[in-house]
Amino acid sequence: MKFLKKLSIMLVTGLTAFTLTAQNFSFADAVAGETVVTFGQDLSAADKQTLMTEMKVDDKVKQVSVTNQEEHTYLGKYLSKAVIGNRALSSAKITLTDSGKGIAVKTNNITSISPAMYANAAITAGVKDADIYVTAPFKVSGTAALTGIIKAFEKATGQKIDENKKQVANEEMVRTQDIAEKTGITGDKAAQFINQVKKEIATEKPKTVDDYKNIIVNVSNQFNINLDQATINNLVQFSQNFSSLNIDWGAISGQLDKLRGDISKVLTSDEAKGFLDSILEGIASIFRAIADFFSSLFK
Repeated sequence: MKFLKKLSIMLVTGLTAFTLTAQNFSFADAVAGETVVTFGQDLSAADKQTLMTEMKVDDKVKQVSVTNQEEHTYLGKYLSKAVIGNRALSSAKITLTDSGKGIAVKTNNITSISPAMYANAAITAGVKDADIYVTAPFKVSGTAALTGIIKAFEKATGQKIDENKKQVANEEMVRTQDIAEKTGITGDKAAQFINQVKKEIATEKPKTVDDYKNIIVNVSNQFNINLDQATINNLVQFSQNFSSLNIDWGAISGQLDKLRGDISKVLTSDEAKGFLDSILEGIASIFRAIADFFSSLFK
């Protein structure tokens, strides 16, 4: 009996050690401080050197290249060929941070995609705990940069991101930018709106097209955003695609809660402040009413 008990303990200990070793091996490449730079393949040598200086890296840094064909692969379902263009120019630097630190995004020469849009889409794809810098040698829309961000994260961590997640992440970024452009709201508010839609989907688990549509319309009313029918239809499609990923919303919201830098200020928008002000005003009116009541008793 003693022998069997000792053998059982040895087996459990061995299995535990094996499991921990396997986990450490799987994430061996995910080291805080690991930096990877991604360059658009069609950059000139001079532009590439300028961007390296801007990103404060040298030739020894790990590099990956993004082709125009890859841009069309991930964006072709949502944007026309003319909008995507025929040159890959957007570039990015990603530096892994300590686990649990969250994401920070900064941009330069990017005209259409806000840091919050990149952060949200990257988190949907599975990118986490990283400092991200997106740039170009001159003004560009920035829609193609997400492909580079994801490739750089894969290179830095040694982990392959599911292709479906890549597609949905790119779709999310395009839809968010489209909402901002069509409605005239800020990129940050559009990102907030999309996040709320994702949260409602994860919570309510809609089944039918009408279920998805109701969520989108209700959230748009909350944000005081007027969406045309074409935009609603596109968002229904995106919502269904997002839902099919079966992503753990708790894990996503955890990364969203840890957004660092200017992105973290998204939740302190004018709309949020207005909502808070309305609550405080309501509380103040209650106290005024109480004060008036007691004052009338002593008149």
